[in-house]
Amino acid sequence: MAWYKEAARLELQPEAREQPTIRPTQLIFHSIVAPWDEHRLYAYWKNSTSLESHFGVDFDGSLGQYLPTTTRADANYKANRRPDGTGAISVETASNTSATDPWTDEQLETLTDLGVWAHRTHGIPLRACRSAADPGFGIHRLHRDWSPSGTACPGDKRAAQFTAELLPAIVARAGKPAAPPAPPAPAKPPTVSLAHIQAAQRRDPGLPQGGTTYRAEGLIVETALYREGLLAKRWVDGSLGTRTRPAVSEWQERCGYRGRRPGEPADGIFGRDSLTRLGNRHGFRVVT
Repeated sequence: MAWYKEAARLELQPEAREQPTIRPTQLIFHSIVAPWDEHRLYAYWKNSTSLESHFGVDFDGSLGQYLPTTTRADANYKANRRPDGTGAISVETASNTSATDPWTDEQLETLTDLGVWAHRTHGIPLRACRSAADPGFGIHRLHRDWSPSGTACPGDKRAAQFTAELLPAIVARAGKPAAPPAPPAPAKPPTVSLAHIQAAQRRDPGLPQGGTTYRAEGLIVETALYREGLLAKRWVDGSLGTRTRPAVSEWQERCGYRGRRPGEPADGIFGRDSLTRLGNRHGFRVVT
């Protein structure tokens, strides 16, 4: 199974477990026709029968992955999985509600890096697909066999960007050898104070939007919650406010904690155990 390490892992079940495998030979770009981030898109597919993609990209470039790229996703009609076992990786991108806007610079940057990864991981050729089954990169509207009734997806402006900007950027970046991994630096893990985090959770919700009590430590904790797929990237700002508390509650429930009464969620205020477990998974140390 192939999971892209730069994406938040938001795994759809039972699709990831039950859908057939593919050998990816294409990567196809879509627009959602909705201004949804990767978490909102996950919630939609999780609770519906709509056709899903492998990835979702928000306007700010944040990225979620819903299925391994070696598992069929159902957004591309005959390109989903062909009789020979080949198929397409599909990428949804947030847009306005009429799909008339261009990709943002942040979206183009994320899509370029993802395209390079797909080329290096799966050998997808650095060219536009010349036919519906030809290996390469494409947009949903490129070939009729990718949509049962035809489609304008991802919109005229994004179609022009694919040809003039996105595909050339993927080709140029993939042509450069990957940078060798840097030697590990003997650095100490960052430290987070439980008392500081609890104080911020009490104080930050009452501050003006974005107000912070212990910003540096809050950023460490919120980044870990984002990596767990519990907090949207736009709320990783160091303020442990009302958007962060439900994410903490979900993390506590993963750790086995519940509310004081049957059926109540966990309280969303870190204790030593839940914060330490998060630190152990994401490389920070907890002190009192």
